[in-house]
Amino acid sequence: MCKSSAVPLSADSGLPEIKKIVKSGSFKISEEPGTIREMDIIEDYITHCLSFINVKNLLPFRIAVDAGNGVAGLVLPKIFEKLPFEVKELYFEPDGIAFDGDADRMFIVDELGNLIGGDMVTAMVSQKMLHDFPGSYIVYNLICSKTVPETIEKYGGKPIRSRVGHAFIKPLMRKYDAIFGGEHSGHFYFRDNWFADSGLIAFLIVAELLSQREKKPSELIAEMDHYYRTGEINTRVEDRAKTLSAVAKFVENETGVKPDTTDGITFDFGDWWFNLRPSNTEPLIRLNLEASTEELRDEKKKWILDIIDELK
Repeated sequence: MCKSSAVPLSADSGLPEIKKIVKSGSFKISEEPGTIREMDIIEDYITHCLSFINVKNLLPFRIAVDAGNGVAGLVLPKIFEKLPFEVKELYFEPDGIAFDGDADRMFIVDELGNLIGGDMVTAMVSQKMLHDFPGSYIVYNLICSKTVPETIEKYGGKPIRSRVGHAFIKPLMRKYDAIFGGEHSGHFYFRDNWFADSGLIAFLIVAELLSQREKKPSELIAEMDHYYRTGEINTRVEDRAKTLSAVAKFVENETGVKPDTTDGITFDFGDWWFNLRPSNTEPLIRLNLEASTEELRDEKKKWILDIIDELK
């Protein structure tokens, strides 16, 4: 739920007030009926999205795009008419139930069939945005790989760490006038898109980057990513808060390191770190862990999961 200019409502702003009004029953139905105005904004939207790249700089290459039987299938064909790409369209008919069918998220599969995480896409898009807007602030959520803030700093930007979710990232972006924001979950926010997220704009920027660099996606990722991640691991627990507290206390006692409680608990030991967060909608806690080597990642993943299993 958003106000004008895509300003989000959240549990900290707006939603509690709405809940209070609804529960009190002290609101009135307006005597003035609303109006409905129909407009076809697709061409204007396409022009807006294409303004984030230089179409003339694009070089031809082959690409497969999965629209997930969602709304992207209505827009992408019109965009591809303006791009020098050979496109293989997958599931472009918006006729099914598809999670994220609104196309606000975007993920990339490289030429080897490997999924590129949203944090790596954030790092890639940051390069382009900092080229166009040097020295800008860029917001990323705290589950993203260390590759993200390292890449932002390498290209002259200023990284801002955020809690997970649009309700936290958008206000931070407005506060710092950040040019871009990204999440591991595939949400990408742009200042010049009213600080709102757009998978389509992120796709266009990545396509421009790949086209100009004339490198395969796996090659670009290998240049900047030197870490090993577990991905998100979910564990079902009866009491999320109690389990988080117990894990935090145990790890602190064992290591002498205090947790960062910005969003769940985060422990950073330099060559490895982990974050443990409660799900907002299910009786789950979510573990994300990253390390400098594959062996260290596997060792620490087992250690943390064993702790959770004993304490849950």
